[in-house]
Amino acid sequence: MSVLRGKKILLGITGGIAAYKTASLVRLFIKAGAEVRVVMTPAAKDFITPLTLSTLSKNEVYSSFTEEENEVWNNHVELGLWADLMLIAPATANTLSKMASGNSDNLLLATYASAKCPVYFAPAMDLDMYKHPSTKNNFETLENYGNSMIPAGTGELASGLSGKGRMAEPEEIIQFLENHLSASLPLKGKRVMITAGPTYEAIDPVRFIGNHSSGKMGYEIAKAASNLGAEVILVSGPTHLQIEKDLVNLIKVTTTQQMYDAVTEHFGNVDAVIAAAAVSDYTPEKVADQKIKKADETLTIKLTKTQDILKALGENKQHQKLIGFALETNNELENAKSKLKKKSLDFVVLNSLQDKGAGFQKDTNKVSFVFSEEVKTFGLKPKSEVAQDILNELINLFHE
Repeated sequence: MSVLRGKKILLGITGGIAAYKTASLVRLFIKAGAEVRVVMTPAAKDFITPLTLSTLSKNEVYSSFTEEENEVWNNHVELGLWADLMLIAPATANTLSKMASGNSDNLLLATYASAKCPVYFAPAMDLDMYKHPSTKNNFETLENYGNSMIPAGTGELASGLSGKGRMAEPEEIIQFLENHLSASLPLKGKRVMITAGPTYEAIDPVRFIGNHSSGKMGYEIAKAASNLGAEVILVSGPTHLQIEKDLVNLIKVTTTQQMYDAVTEHFGNVDAVIAAAAVSDYTPEKVADQKIKKADETLTIKLTKTQDILKALGENKQHQKLIGFALETNNELENAKSKLKKKSLDFVVLNSLQDKGAGFQKDTNKVSFVFSEEVKTFGLKPKSEVAQDILNELINLFHE
């Protein structure tokens, strides 16, 4: 999965012949899963039409401070704040000079000056312009401002000369951005295993012992960990949820024993385990081969303990960080602290069925992080935000 997925990308296009390449660039961004908005200088419209770019990006294209037809102001500050990253491609010598000097005489330049996100620029100009001392000074100035330059390529130029100054090809720009963003992801190079959902213990071919876990919390953690650069293994019990196959290595299981086998098989090769699954603590001693018919007024099923996955991992962990969950109905903090110690966890994510909006089947959760020396309590949040909080703590653990 591309690290550009879900990113809000503001593409600035200036008046150079290489502007024709931006149609392909927009398509590649969309294919990678990004959302794209385009800002053009007036001169850029001589090389590619706003209609082409709005059709490909599925968004309005901006080129002036006001729309004369409906007297609407295009808010450059809002555009700059919207973006996760801004890319100016092609970046002509004229625009680069204005960026370096702080000139804001068009919408693109004003938006650039308002942007709070990382800014990348892909120079495009003729050979002698590219080599000119003023251009080199502008490159250095812009990089000193914190911008990142995507180096120009070497090849045939619009003048007929051949040399350095060609804007990088769209595929090269995408690769540069992915490499640059990936290198800064906090979980890049880490392997994280996550368990999710319930486990089912068969009584007969029809019935089972289970619980109400939907798996939403574990799946949100898996998505967030992948977005932060981690290589993710998701061991999931039965759930209706789906996750993109290129996002994680998904291992589907049904029983606690199957989850135990999958987790212990991969444990030695991971850097962290986040055990969000609600596993069954007991399983029938014997499973009937045929459906049990209703006969007597009562039915007795003898249960035996299942494998304690967290305890086994805690006893065998070496370098791994180990995070467990505790869903409680009473004595919440006491039980969570006991679990933390008995299973050698780094911290416990505690939530209570007593809290409105928390627990099974919900899209929200209210949790506390229980450490050996402190407790961090959070308010009710979407599970996607809880997942981010958990991973932030994991990142802190890796840096200790």
